[in-house]
Amino acid sequence: MTISVERLKKRAEFLRVAGTRRKWVTQGLILQGAPRPGIKPDTEYAGEERLARVGFTVTKKVGKAVVRNRVRRRLRAVAEQLMSELALPGWDYVVIGRAQTIDRPFEKLIDDLKFALRRVPDAKPSAPDSRRPRKGRSASSSGGTSKAGGPSK
Repeated sequence: MTISVERLKKRAEFLRVAGTRRKWVTQGLILQGAPRPGIKPDTEYAGEERLARVGFTVTKKVGKAVVRNRVRRRLRAVAEQLMSELALPGWDYVVIGRAQTIDRPFEKLIDDLKFALRRVPDAKPSAPDSRRPRKGRSASSSGGTSKAGGPSK
């Protein structure tokens, strides 16, 4: 069954997919996935529900702009080949490039994405990242002092 594939473009869409914490990590890429809200996966699909959406991101840890763009192009080429056949309708996916993506053979990247697309729907949500601070004030933050330890203005 082939489905049409569109792009995720808005930051809020990327954050929603990441917020489900459903991901699969391979050597060449990380795939995050989330069903779109309001779409039931077991029903007959019609219209907009019959499509999957995919977005791509590569962090600055991977390299400078030229390297990141090359990684993104490789990931887009892999996704172009596989998503219409293997993606689930009504799902949004985010493909995250890794440092190994640039040197990984193209066939292995294809295998990585195939494997991840099969595993993401059944993946258990990962634990929240404890290193990231929560929005707002936490109980451990010191009130009334600046970074340097003096009184805040």
